[in-house]
Amino acid sequence: VPSTYSPQQNTKIKLNFTSLYELLLPLFSPIPTLHHTTAIMSLHVPMAHRTKDQGATKAVILVGGPSRGTRFRPLSLDVPKPLFEVAGHPIIWHCLSSVARVPNKQIQEVYIIGYYDESVFRDFIKDSAKEFPAITIKYLREYEALGTAGGLYHFRDAILKGRPERLFVLNADVCCSFPLDEMLKLFNDKDAEAVILGTRVSDEAATNFGCIVSDSHTRRVLHYVEKPESRISNLINCGVYLFSTEAIFPSIRSAIKRRLDRPSRLVSYPSSDNLENSFVLPDDDDDDEEKKSEVIRLEQDILSDMADNKQFYVYETKDFWRQIKTAGSAVPANALYLQKAAQSDHSEELATPSANIVPPVFIHPTAEVHPTAKLGPNVSIGPRAHIGAGARVKESIVLEDCEIKHDACVLYSIIGWGSRVGAWARVEGTPTPVGSHSTSIIKNGVKVQSITILGKDCGVGDEVRVQNCVCLPYKELKRVSSQLELSDEHPANRVIGCHQRSHHVNEARFYNLD
Repeated sequence: VPSTYSPQQNTKIKLNFTSLYELLLPLFSPIPTLHHTTAIMSLHVPMAHRTKDQGATKAVILVGGPSRGTRFRPLSLDVPKPLFEVAGHPIIWHCLSSVARVPNKQIQEVYIIGYYDESVFRDFIKDSAKEFPAITIKYLREYEALGTAGGLYHFRDAILKGRPERLFVLNADVCCSFPLDEMLKLFNDKDAEAVILGTRVSDEAATNFGCIVSDSHTRRVLHYVEKPESRISNLINCGVYLFSTEAIFPSIRSAIKRRLDRPSRLVSYPSSDNLENSFVLPDDDDDDEEKKSEVIRLEQDILSDMADNKQFYVYETKDFWRQIKTAGSAVPANALYLQKAAQSDHSEELATPSANIVPPVFIHPTAEVHPTAKLGPNVSIGPRAHIGAGARVKESIVLEDCEIKHDACVLYSIIGWGSRVGAWARVEGTPTPVGSHSTSIIKNGVKVQSITILGKDCGVGDEVRVQNCVCLPYKELKRVSSQLELSDEHPANRVIGCHQRSHHVNEARFYNLD
């Protein structure tokens, strides 16, 4: 085989090489075969020819790391964003559940890739292994943030073990119905090398996402631009992909090579099984910009080239889709997942509709809800929460160990772990249009969160009204007007004092229960 041999150029050469290797191997039985096996792996020679329908499929869920998800504060201060519960389950559970629903057990291995500590997902993986026994779930920790494509390439040996032909890649912070089976059918029908999940949004919102230009008849992707400055299409990237393993890893390698060819310091991405092959460590005086240049992202570095050179198609979903980026975005995501559960096999998890239960509503079995309290629609009540007599909860998430006292009102809000809402208190946010893909509003000339969020162990006094506020953990919001708390870089990290009296108290007493 010539030194310039490319494993993607000639399938016939690959098969002949394999046959020659198998023929000569018995002649060298006294010689250890590890060296020969390594050579075969490095050339990616297939052991047997298989059609696309026969090949294995694996899935990867990308979860990021602790230095990400800052927009999810204050909720991410106490729990990693992928493990925050939406509609009664962690965000990442919804991704895993969709993988398990792919028929015929086509996906039997799932890798969770991120740079959280291994202990963070240990309990979740243990519980998920019992719930989804047909799937093997493993967590692969990056040594540093490598980007959505860099992490895949770093763990290529683990992912390619068993020679899968297809690879699903799901971003954990996406809320949708995950039509993986439909994407798989399109992949096979078109003999594709990549399929991306897309959806339509308003022209104004499109430039905030990756935009896809496709052929309306063949569904082939003609052009892809990440967050363009001007409108090119309102078909956007949903963050769910299906790749041929023979296409995605060479594409990532080409992107890395382009980085290496730049007139800057060398960087490389060693295999997880090959770390001893060394890579150029950053000098102590390297600035942050150089470090950022090591990150390889699917969206910025890979998809545009695939649109130009590969059999790249888009599956356009008509179902719901939403990003879960900010803490407030968990409320519309909660509503979407509850509505989907009400229409699916998971409806038995939801509370039975009644005069005081407006579906869909999720109530944990250990929660206590007074018969006169009115809940719903789109409400999740966590473990050991207590909802008092005459309370009203609507379009909200109440987390574990919370207490909502009698005649309190909670609307468009998230009540953090162990927090307390006093009697006749009113905690409320502002509803936003479903199609806006935003949870921010302009109030008195200032951009604030539309969803009110109380962090862990917060307290709202009796007859206090809290509106459009984000409160850090362990804060007490009393009747007496108090000072502003914390002003950080991001508007979502500000705590706004809304401790009014007089007419606000009266308004809290006479709210409309509908």
